[in-house]
Amino acid sequence: MTERVTIAIDDAGVADVRLNRPEKMNALDPAMFDGIVDAIERLESDTSVRAVVLSGEGRAFCAGLDMASFAGMAQKSAADNDDGDEDGADRLMKRTYGDANKFQQVAWGWHTLPVPVIAAVHGVAFGGGFQIACGADIRVTAPDTRHAIMEMKWGLVPDMAGIPIVRNLARDDVVRELCYTARIFDGAEALDYGFATKLSDDPHADAMELAHEIASKSPDAVRANKRLLNMSRDQHAPEILIEESREQAGVIGKPNQIEAVMAGMAKRPGNFKDVA
Repeated sequence: MTERVTIAIDDAGVADVRLNRPEKMNALDPAMFDGIVDAIERLESDTSVRAVVLSGEGRAFCAGLDMASFAGMAQKSAADNDDGDEDGADRLMKRTYGDANKFQQVAWGWHTLPVPVIAAVHGVAFGGGFQIACGADIRVTAPDTRHAIMEMKWGLVPDMAGIPIVRNLARDDVVRELCYTARIFDGAEALDYGFATKLSDDPHADAMELAHEIASKSPDAVRANKRLLNMSRDQHAPEILIEESREQAGVIGKPNQIEAVMAGMAKRPGNFKDVA
């Protein structure tokens, strides 16, 4: 199997990290989750790294959750709820990476990485891919990039650390509208909302240039700055990460969530039951 995430570290200490599933627009399957978590752990332990550029190979940054994997995960969650074994809720609630579970770590881990992370975003950044991009310190974005907080389309909540991340980037009402509707928006809108730092026709090249500028500064001061900037932002993050998992466990695999998937796949309106 192709290595899902590649890392190349140059002499300046800039790590060029690429999601590497271009034939699937870097969609998130179990191997991609493992690859991202492993990459974060490797970068955390490498004191020579001064800055990170995170991008996607091929036509997209990341198209979000792989639908085939998603269907299997939802079915397993529903089956576990029925057979009395450790269910999806139990697995979601486990804090396997500090304050985060594994799904959250693929986005939250870039936020907590000791060095600055610059996401070079192009093509699409949907759902989990959008949350991963937002986990970076800085986002250099192509103008025609399509973004979406896509989880509502599938009857879910953004549970990959999206809530504690995006609430600090955009106005509350903007975040709510995008969460409630799963509306797709472009790079110019992302810049206006606060989800893009700047627009670029060549996001990767500009991100690498910025990363090298950061890497030329004192690494002690750069890391200290990131720690300080994260402090106020993360004040309530542990509680929010837990609630993300709790809310997701409450909807995944349930009839309305399954209907959302079926309706989305068939491109038809959902026939949802009223909340009990």
